[in-house]
Amino acid sequence: MEKRMMKKGKVSVVALFVLLLVSCSYASDDRPHKRRKSIPPSKALALNRVGSSVVFPMLGNVYPKGFYHVTLFVGQPPKPYFLDPDTGSDLTWLQCDAPCVHCTKAPHPPYKPSNDLVICKDPLCSSLHPPGHHDCKDPEQCDYFVEYADGSSSLGVLLRDVVPVNLTNGVQVRPRLAIGCGYDQVPGKYNYHPIDGVLGLGKGKSTIVSQLYNQGVVQNVLGHCLNSRGGFLFFGDDLYDSSRVVWTPMLSDDSYKHYSPGFAELTLGGKTTGFKNLRVIFDTGSTYTYLDSLAYQALISWVNGELAGKPLKEDRVMLSHSAGKAENLSKIFAMSKNTSSP
Repeated sequence: MEKRMMKKGKVSVVALFVLLLVSCSYASDDRPHKRRKSIPPSKALALNRVGSSVVFPMLGNVYPKGFYHVTLFVGQPPKPYFLDPDTGSDLTWLQCDAPCVHCTKAPHPPYKPSNDLVICKDPLCSSLHPPGHHDCKDPEQCDYFVEYADGSSSLGVLLRDVVPVNLTNGVQVRPRLAIGCGYDQVPGKYNYHPIDGVLGLGKGKSTIVSQLYNQGVVQNVLGHCLNSRGGFLFFGDDLYDSSRVVWTPMLSDDSYKHYSPGFAELTLGGKTTGFKNLRVIFDTGSTYTYLDSLAYQALISWVNGELAGKPLKEDRVMLSHSAGKAENLSKIFAMSKNTSSP
């Protein structure tokens, strides 16, 4: 087991920025709690016919923490892990004692891997590879390498383990799901978040919600609701009144792996800027809104013009440019303490 995990085969996946959302008005700790009854995963399909969902409380905020996390229980016996929800990537992975070559500081000890390795020719393994780059150097295991736009990355192998989840109908199921055992992590360049791994929520087959759907546990729907205390993430379609939701269609092009409503135009102060056909993607793993360099400079010039002559303080923060990872100097304006807000 340990020798296999140390092999350096890679699956190249570059995660950009994405976010899928449904607007809700109540917090996770306001939801009623039900007594859970455990059933075998084989009976989960029947639950799907009557409709049920999985709810994960989310903790965090935009400021000062700058990130949110959910708790996922994995293993036998199940142990808790704090994961960063990320619709910009597919793979869910944990820092893993396989042993761990490079692991970042985390809230919990590294995950102790199961012996249920996913083989290289498994369709879930294939889904992690770019087309034409699925080379099985070791047919007995699925190696992965996932890299994110902030420069962080995880190297490891895919395996299956029990992930117990509580359904909103009061039943607990214990499906075996494929997750990444990350034994070599590189932290991001700018902001470090103390988490145990990433909860991949993209459009691919390897996501947790896709696996739960394919096993008949929930419908293939995900959303989240955020407030000042955190909020919650949910899988399934029985938590909201669809007649009260304003829907924005997402592109159905399977060749495009991110959630996107299509193209947008940048307008400032109600006036057109000439920047059109800007591809928009939604990302739960990104705290800020990012623009390409030309649109960004137009926005900064407009903000400078609007704020000229006003008693403001300018702070400079180094941020990563989403296209090509070029460093970009961002200006964040804050009103002085002696200036009253409008």
